[in-house]
Formats: sequence, C-alpha cells, structure tokens
Amino acid sequence: MTTFSVRKFLATAMVAACLPLVPHTASAASAANLPDFTDLVDKVGPAVVNIRTTTRVSSGTTRGGLPPGMDDGDMSEFFRRFFGIPLPQSPQSPGAPHGGDNGDNGGSGGSQDAPDNSDPEQNSGVGSGFILSADGYVMTNAHVVDDADTIYVTLTDKREFKAKLIGVDDRTDVAVVKISAANLPTITIGDSNKVRVGEWVVAIGSPFGLENTVTAGIVSAKGRDTGDYLPFIQTDVAVNPGNSGGPLINMQGEVIGINSQIYSRTGGFMGISFAIPIDEAMRVADQLKSSGKVVRGRIAVAIGEVTKDVADSLGLPKAQGALVSSVEPGGPADKAGVQPGDIILKFNGHSVDTATDLPRMVGDTKPGTKSTITIWRKGQTRDLPVTIAEMQPDKTAKADQQKPQAPKQRATNVLGVAVSDIPADQMKALKLHNGVQIDAADGQAARVGLQKGDIILRVGDTDITSAKQFDELSSHLDPQKMVALLVRRGDNTQFVPIRPRSAQK
Repeated sequence: MTTFSVRKFLATAMVAACLPLVPHTASAASAANLPDFTDLVDKVGPAVVNIRTTTRVSSGTTRGGLPPGMDDGDMSEFFRRFFGIPLPQSPQSPGAPHGGDNGDNGGSGGSQDAPDNSDPEQNSGVGSGFILSADGYVMTNAHVVDDADTIYVTLTDKREFKAKLIGVDDRTDVAVVKISAANLPTITIGDSNKVRVGEWVVAIGSPFGLENTVTAGIVSAKGRDTGDYLPFIQTDVAVNPGNSGGPLINMQGEVIGINSQIYSRTGGFMGISFAIPIDEAMRVADQLKSSGKVVRGRIAVAIGEVTKDVADSLGLPKAQGALVSSVEPGGPADKAGVQPGDIILKFNGHSVDTATDLPRMVGDTKPGTKSTITIWRKGQTRDLPVTIAEMQPDKTAKADQQKPQAPKQRATNVLGVAVSDIPADQMKALKLHNGVQIDAADGQAARVGLQKGDIILRVGDTDITSAKQFDELSSHLDPQKMVALLVRRGDNTQFVPIRPRSAQK
C-alpha cells in the first residue's frame, strides 16, 4: 500500500509538473484579449470630480444620515476589515466639523473655503460628477445636491471650488452646477442610442467617499424600465453610494450615461446598477443651462401597461401601447376626444411600444405644438389631433370620495360578479355616461382583483348601459375565451382580462 501510494504521488506530481505548460499559454492568450482601461482612465479621469454637500446645523446636532441600520461603528469596521484602512476622512477645516454623509454616503472632509461661524457646516452627502465644458459647467445627479446649503467640487488635482447650482430636474434626476474656473479638462459626450448589450463600460466616481475610484463591467440591458421617467442603461459595474452622478464610459472614452441608481437589499452593490442615458441627460442639461428649468409637454392622461391578456382580448396584434386609465377634464387629451380605455399606439407617427415611451415622447414636445395621437378603440384605430400643453408641477389626484349606495346583493353570473344600475345623480357626479357598479365579486372575479364599488364600463367592445344588459351579455360569453372588462376604480380606468366560467345548468 505504501509503495502504491508513493507511485501514485510521483505520477501525480509528474502530471502536475507538466500541466502548467498548457494553461500558461491559454491564460496568456486570454489575457491578451481582455480590455485594457489604463489609457481610457488617463484620458477621462481628470474630467471626473468629487462633489460634497453641506448643510447648516446647530452646534449640538449629531452625525446622521448613514444607510438604514448602519452607524459609524459599522462603517469603520467595514473599512477596517475589507480595506485595512480607517473610515476615509479628508482634512477638516475649522469651519467644517468632523461630519458624516447622507444620501450618497461616504466619508468626506471640509473645505478651505468653508466659513467659520456659530452655525457650522455639516457634511450632508458625497457624490460624483463630470465636467461638461472648460468654463466650469458640471453635471451630476439631482439627488446628490438636493437640500444642500453649499456644494463643493473637488478636481483630481485637489483644487476645491464652491459651486453654484444652475438647475435641478427631479424627474430625470439630473442637475447642473457651475464653478468659477477656466481651461478645465472636459469629457466627450457619446451616443447612448449606440450602446450595445454586452459591451465593456467603466464607471469613475467616489464610492463611500473614496475619490477617483475606477470600476468596470458590461452593459447587461438597455431600456430598463424601473418605473421612472427614463429608460435606464443597466450594467454590472460595481456602483455604490457615492458613485451617483459619475460618468458611465464606453471603450472610446465617451460618456454614455450618468450612474444614478443601484438595486440593493443592503445599501451596497449587488450586481445591478442603472445609468441615465446621456442623450436624455444632455437635453435636460441644455435647458437647465439656458433657463434653469425644464419645460415639458403634456396631454393630461394617466396611463398603464398593455398586457398580453388585454391585447388578446381586444384583438390587438401584440401587447403594445399605453392604456389610458383616466383623462383630465378639460385637458388636451379630453379636448381631442381621448377616452378611458383607449390604447395609444402612436404619437406623431412614432410607435408607442410600452407605456413609458409615451411620457418621454410627449415630454420632449414643445408646448403649443399640434400633434397627432393614434388610438385603438373598439377594434379600430383612429387618429386624433391634440395640442400639447405645458407640464405643471405634479399634483396628487384626488380619489372620488362619494361612495356608491349599497343596493341589494344579487346572484353572481358567469363572470363571478353581481352588478346593479348606478343612480342618475351618482352618474352625473362621476361624469359617466354609462356603466354598472359591482355589488359583489367572487371566484375568478375576486382573483383578478375586482371588488365591490368598481364600475364596469365595457365588456369587450360593448358599452354597458344597464345591469340587465350586462347580465344578458355575460350569459352569451364563450368560457373558452378571455374577455376584457373596462373597469373604473376611483379616478383610474383599466382593462381587466377575465375568463368566464361555464354557466350552471
């Protein structure tokens, strides 16, 4: 047994000694194909800046604003264990006490320009940005400079400037600030429409206050809808608090996006980050520089996504467009004849593929412009002329507070709902011309979300005018086919696909 073991060991050793000859060549070839970011960073790095914000506080205010569940001790331990360094802090000036961060968290220091008075400055946030023009215009995220009393911009050569806030657009999370300097290094603006999934990209910023940190990865998705106004560029580049506002750069050294958000359950990077497309950001920046604000168009509708079930139920070739859930009385869409339940397929001849496409198309249109929207209604398309209005500050829609009277509950039908006629005075108050209200919902109706008090306006392409008509129509529905109910709840209207159950004999 001993001899066998020795022989086995010697044979293994001989094989092991030979193996490195093959992988070494393969690894060298692989390394030769990996991207080299050094020249790119040398080119772009000087145009990337650190942005620190401060707020005026009373001398008794304590440090705060770290991520939920994390205090100074947690941050210090994090940096000690994983970086072997203390929590990063820049030299403090007498007027800027040792403070923390908020929003884009990370240690930061004071400024040589910070005043010394009875209400000292406390660091309230750290982020990143990049220089747009040699005369000192800098782009960053709106949330980096929100609620700041003073904004400090630090260049890679360690010069620090107080910045003037030029404008902020919360809807796109873009902000522009200005520093008094000349002959500054600038960044080259790329074309985010040419971004390809899988291409290498680089982020430069100040994660956790660590200035001029470079991370790399690939574009993992385009047009990612997160519910915001813009479709984001998704990457797997390591972006953390403090990276916000920094550039996302392609291999040509062009900025194609602004690092803005991360998907995280911990407050740190988890493999998914989002960047604002630079073409959208530049449109906003140009308006902020010229007028300090962004002017957008509106047609005054609330919209939702068109699901496959809704598309199939209404005879649409595919699930596309924006479903109109409500129309503001007297607004541009109302004057054009748009109704709840319409599906907007095109705007000025351009296809509306998803619901989030429409706000961008309309928002980019100058108020007062005569435009055309193409809608789908009752199995047909039609073009409606509309005059674009100017978007006002967001207002919270008020739900109708009038509750429907409680009529006698009746037996449910094949759709699983009991309905009744709506009193004339209530129809007038709701500004409705037709519809029946749901008194009870069970089975499939309850499972798809229908509930007492909802108003059914249409079944398929048929307007509902009475409970009797609704029951008669329901009795002839094919249980093998989905049907779309146009349902109003409060101020919102949407299609609810449902499959009728077989009629009981």
